[in-house]
Amino acid sequence: MSLEKVIFGFFVLLAATLNFGFFIGDISNPALHNEYELFAAVVVNLIATVLKFGDRTQIGAVHLATSLVADLQLIAATLTWVYATQISTAGMTPEATASVVSLSGGALLANLVSVALLVIETTTFQRR
Repeated sequence: MSLEKVIFGFFVLLAATLNFGFFIGDISNPALHNEYELFAAVVVNLIATVLKFGDRTQIGAVHLATSLVADLQLIAATLTWVYATQISTAGMTPEATASVVSLSGGALLANLVSVALLVIETTTFQRR
């Protein structure tokens, strides 16, 4: 068993599950979407992205691309959250919450593609 593969798989799956945890719930109710969970999803996604930089295979390039998409979406969601809560006079409205959750949903889709690639890569791996 390769410790590197275990750590890589751990962060890919943790990124997806944290993102899913933030995403689930009524899209317009900010009480159901915890800002700390969004922050954790951003941090773990960034760690997963760094771990994907070393792979020079075609599937590694797609892994990196999915991770960059998820990072971009989650950072945009975080900036939208910060704008709504810290800058806007309207606060965290249902519309702002819907925007944040929608961006998180895009990141979730990218994370699910990454998990699917991980499963495919694992099942097609042949021992030497």
